[in-house]
Amino acid sequence: MTSNTETPIDIEYLKGWEGKTIQLEDGLSPFPAQALAGVFNRDERPHPGGALPPCWQWLYFLDTPSGAGTGADGHPATGGFLPPSPLPRRMWAAGKFSILRPLELGQTAQKTSRIASVDLKAGKSGVLLFVNVEHDIAQAGQLCVRETQNIVYREMPQSAAPLPPGESAPEDKTDIGAQWRETITPDPVMLFRYSALTYNSHRIHYDRDYAVNTEFYPALVVHGPLLASLLAESASRQFPGERIDTFSFRAQRPTFDDQPFQVCGRRDGDKLTLWTVDHEGFVGMKASATLTSAASSNSEGEPS
Repeated sequence: MTSNTETPIDIEYLKGWEGKTIQLEDGLSPFPAQALAGVFNRDERPHPGGALPPCWQWLYFLDTPSGAGTGADGHPATGGFLPPSPLPRRMWAAGKFSILRPLELGQTAQKTSRIASVDLKAGKSGVLLFVNVEHDIAQAGQLCVRETQNIVYREMPQSAAPLPPGESAPEDKTDIGAQWRETITPDPVMLFRYSALTYNSHRIHYDRDYAVNTEFYPALVVHGPLLASLLAESASRQFPGERIDTFSFRAQRPTFDDQPFQVCGRRDGDKLTLWTVDHEGFVGMKASATLTSAASSNSEGEPS
C-alpha cells in the first residue's frame, strides 16, 4: 500500500515486529517525581517509599537515544524496538492502564514491553499506521502496572490547514456536564520541563519555529501525556482519600500553548469521566477512570 504522497508501506514487513519484546530496569529515583510535583504546583513532594501517582510512571524507563539515533523531528529513530514506519509524523493517540499495586519510589522496578499489533488503516487525513504496545511493570516480584500504549504514524503535512471541526464540550447544566473544572495556563516553561522529565525531544513541544513552519501547527503543542496527567492530577485533588486504579485516555484535538484550557470532570459512583476543553469550547482529550479507597489499598500491604 502507498500513502497519499506515495510513501511505500510494506505492512507485512512491519508486522514482523509483532511480538518483539524489550525489558528495562529502573530504580524509580524520587527526583523526577519531585520535579513533576513542582511543575504541578504540589505543596507536598513525593518521597522515597511513597506511592507513585497515576500517569507518573511515564517519567521512568525512558528511551535515551544518542543524537545519531534521533530523527529530524526529535523523536527516537524507529527500526529498533518500534517498527521502522515510513510515515514520519508520530503521536501517542490513546492509552490505558490498571494499577494493581502502586509503585514505590526508590525501589527498583522492571518493565517488560511488547509490540502487540501493527496495523495499517485509511483515515480521513490519509493512511495511518497503528502500533499498539503493551507494558507490564513489576516491583519486588509482583505486577504493579499493566498498560497499553496506542501510537499512530501519519504523513507530514505539506502546508498549513485549519484544524478539523471539534467536539463541543458538554454544558455544565446537563447531566453529562462538568461537576468541577480547573483552568490551566500552559507556557513554554511548563512544556520544556515536561519534555525534559520524560526525555521527549519531539520539537513540536519546545521549538516554535519547527512546530509552526515544518509541522504547520499554530503554536507549541501541549503533550498528550501531559494533558492526561493533568486530568488525573485534577481528579486526585478532588478525591484525596481515594486513588485511581484504572485510567484510559484518547486525544481528540490538539491543544496549544497560546491559550488557557480547562480540565473538567464528573463522578458517577466509583467512575470518573474527564476531559479537557480549549478556549474555543472544543474537547481536546477524553479520559475515564475508576477510584478505589486509598485506605483499603494500604490495608492490603500496598505502599501508601
